[in-house]
Amino acid sequence: MRFAKLFGLAIAVCAGCAVDNTSSVDQESHSWGGYHWARTSNPFTLKVGDNVDSRWDANLDTTVSDWSKSTVLDLTKVTGAAKGRCRGTTGRVEVCNDTYGNNGWLGIASISITGGTHITQGTVKLNDTYFNTAQYNTPAWRNLVTCQEVGHTLGLDHQDENFNNANLNTCMDYTNDPSTNQHPNQHDYDELVTIYSHTDSTTTVGMVATQGKQAGENPAEWGELMSSSHDGRTELYVNDHGGGELSVTFVTWAD
Repeated sequence: MRFAKLFGLAIAVCAGCAVDNTSSVDQESHSWGGYHWARTSNPFTLKVGDNVDSRWDANLDTTVSDWSKSTVLDLTKVTGAAKGRCRGTTGRVEVCNDTYGNNGWLGIASISITGGTHITQGTVKLNDTYFNTAQYNTPAWRNLVTCQEVGHTLGLDHQDENFNNANLNTCMDYTNDPSTNQHPNQHDYDELVTIYSHTDSTTTVGMVATQGKQAGENPAEWGELMSSSHDGRTELYVNDHGGGELSVTFVTWAD
């Protein structure tokens, strides 16, 4: 989860990789490489496309409500506009669920970047292949993963990537026990204030909906593995499309 000189961070979304990451996320600052939505004023409103079925409706509602408690941004749930198996649209975040297969991951958060740090679109994919199993088919696991992946699309990194540490009571914390890690905590809200403390001369929020360059659920589309947690349960990939456009993907692997 370190992207050379451009980003210098540590991140990912969960399990099974070979690269050892010797750095850890600084809990005092868990911005994701300075990535943020460009906007000209705060608070700003970001649309979240609802492409999930009834099994996920309550979890997405909770996540939208939780992140909207921030003083710098509001999320509003709208009808989904994702194409295919969750191809995103510019200016918003699309959240989808599907049986993406026995590929090892619970969820993926991907963002498209322009100008070095400006997010132009985000997608969240929730893998029903695993959430249909007894281990993960619980409100706690569904809330944690939905909350965390959407948090990434706002520009947040993890507060902690050690699954065996005591819970930090935030969905931006890795854990084997999601019971108390289903929602943001105050440190997440404080970090959003820091990330969005400045304004931009232009905006990427609410752009004309087009399909930009982005990664899909196939690892071949993710690009280069940039970092991994020490136990391999979190990974970050970057695909450089040229012309200043990147797609960055967090992968959360199943246990």
